[in-house]
Amino acid sequence: MIDLKDLRANPDKYRAGMVNKGYPAELLDQLLAANAELRPLITRREQITAEKNQIGKEIGKLAGQMKKADADQKQALQQQMQDLKGKPDSLKEEEASLTGKLAELETQRDKLWLSIPQPADTDVPVGKSAEDNVQLSTWHPNWFDPAKSFKDNKGFAPKTHIQLGQALGLFDFERGVKMAGSRSYVMTGDGMRLHQAVLRFAFDFMTNENGFTPLSVPVVVRDECMVGTGFFPDGKEQAYEIKETDRGGGYDLYLTGTGEVGLMGFHQGEILDADSLPRCYTTVSTCFRREAGAAGKDTAGLYRVHQFDKVEQVVICKADEQTSRDWHKKMLGFVETLLQKLELPYRLLQCCTGDLGTKNADMIDVEAWMPGRGPEDADSNPTGEYGETHSASRLYDYQCRRLNMRYRDPETRKPVICHSLNNTVAASPRILVAILEMYQNEDGTITVPAALRPYMNGQERLG
Repeated sequence: MIDLKDLRANPDKYRAGMVNKGYPAELLDQLLAANAELRPLITRREQITAEKNQIGKEIGKLAGQMKKADADQKQALQQQMQDLKGKPDSLKEEEASLTGKLAELETQRDKLWLSIPQPADTDVPVGKSAEDNVQLSTWHPNWFDPAKSFKDNKGFAPKTHIQLGQALGLFDFERGVKMAGSRSYVMTGDGMRLHQAVLRFAFDFMTNENGFTPLSVPVVVRDECMVGTGFFPDGKEQAYEIKETDRGGGYDLYLTGTGEVGLMGFHQGEILDADSLPRCYTTVSTCFRREAGAAGKDTAGLYRVHQFDKVEQVVICKADEQTSRDWHKKMLGFVETLLQKLELPYRLLQCCTGDLGTKNADMIDVEAWMPGRGPEDADSNPTGEYGETHSASRLYDYQCRRLNMRYRDPETRKPVICHSLNNTVAASPRILVAILEMYQNEDGTITVPAALRPYMNGQERLG
């Protein structure tokens, strides 16, 4: 969430940030008004607490004086003590009234507070949607150039991953749908082996080669963990909910859509040792997304599904903008290296303000080339297009403020809110779409990328 102190000092910055992200700016004025109404009440509550403490001290002082006082003095001191003891009663009445009013107003303020997005960085292009995102760079191996047709690259017309996988028995959509409904599937045989190989390759890459600390994390979490990581209230419609309260439980639970939730929630409410930063974590977790409202040609196959597995990376660092920017580039570098090891063509897209979402100050999408997507040519063959496989987000203190995650400044010894970043390492089976289609052969078999063969027991070909 945003810093209210900074909001009061720089309201125009946040107002422009809301407009650029497509949010109604009047929410900001409502938050400022709610906070302005609360502040004097909070001050008065603090004064009451101080007055009660002072009365207690004065009564204690008078009690000490009574030990040395004569009879007349004791009578006077007792009267003073009696008068002082009566004061907290009136203060308690005022405090009780204040507490009820504060609870109501704080609920209203917090609801508004959680809805205010983080302003995009000034170097992020202004735009309304993903249509306004800007291509930053591309990369491809020397054996495949996406600027040319698949047939010009490999000498034959491409098949989609659906055609390839069903012919080779790599997955089963029909039985998956029978068990779990639309957008469901079962990875079978070599399909499951390839799926696991990608995850193990990505996990080893982050832990063994880049020194990230591996964690296992819950994929079923409480509401406060989803709110703390910024996935609620915006985005709640995309989460699967487990209504434990309907059957006597104390709270409801939610299935997470990314390992980021558990990795960030790990230190919720903690003050970390400054010398331990940055904390670099990675996990492999099953993810669940309702994909509510999603429609279009990518609903078929493995591209957009309700359940998938993902290797995620998270960095928690000190509150310094340049440090966050440096980590953003470094985390993107890990992803680029991984895709280059897999020899998958890709591009980097700078997301515009309207495509950043609530919590991000900046986000770079990584899209891999998928030959089976895109419009069809005159011979009814797909012409290929890039499909999103990764997103790298820079959040500054927005997420950690919600999570109350801090470190103690070595000089002032005061708590400082951490910065955080996250980035996909590999999400499967989506990345399998690119692998299957890029590595298909004319005879219908699929070559296993060299980087994955050690995780496939040396297997070089599927089919």
